[in-house]
Amino acid sequence: MPRYALKIEYHGGPFAGWQRQSAQASVQDAVEAALDRIEPGEHQIAAAGRTDAGVHATGQVAHCDMGKAWDPFRLSQAVNYHLRPLPVAVLEAARVADDWHARFSAAERRYLFRLICRRADLTHEKGLAWRVPQRLDLQAMREGAARLTGRHDFTTFRSTMCQADSPLRTLDRLEVTEVAREDGQEFRFDVRARSFLHNQVRSMVGTLERVGVGAWTPDDVAAALAARDRAACGPVSPPDGLYLAGVGYPVDPFAG
Repeated sequence: MPRYALKIEYHGGPFAGWQRQSAQASVQDAVEAALDRIEPGEHQIAAAGRTDAGVHATGQVAHCDMGKAWDPFRLSQAVNYHLRPLPVAVLEAARVADDWHARFSAAERRYLFRLICRRADLTHEKGLAWRVPQRLDLQAMREGAARLTGRHDFTTFRSTMCQADSPLRTLDRLEVTEVAREDGQEFRFDVRARSFLHNQVRSMVGTLERVGVGAWTPDDVAAALAARDRAACGPVSPPDGLYLAGVGYPVDPFAG
């Protein structure tokens, strides 16, 4: 059966997350139902990352096995036709080797988190960013972020429901930048690692927001990390501002 990689974009608001749920709508359900419409039968796809309820994606990657050989572009268009009007779209499709796996072949996951500082509620961007009412200190958050990069035991920054065998992870990048806007401040957190623990990104961003407002110091972040205790973590940010922005592979299946 020919295998295809799919690059998928979605708005996480209407869904209970990526993974199939017994009684709630999921992104996986939506894509599998679309595949069933173009090739009747049972389709089970696998993704690079299992995003939580309310989390978005601009570069999720999944793979599917089809009964016949498809032109990748025609496959993407056929799936998109049957996904409408749901806020899910296949951006690209590519034929891959039969043993290629969207999750296990991945070498890197990239997440983006958007945080907007303004007093007024968000309207056009509601559900697409975390709004906080106070201004934040960019340099302080950068210094706090620097305490988290590298290989560490991230017990403090993972959910108590996390099922990973080990809390050890190597955080390759946690860069905080400010984007100019007239109505306040916008900060973007670019986070990269081979893999993440459950709620790790949201836990780190929520903690860095405390640094930005002055409630924590960068050294407090280091102390929380060293504590290896979930109780030492700052608040967990909401899912609204989190995006799975991309997945890296040793050979990009969508190149060329």
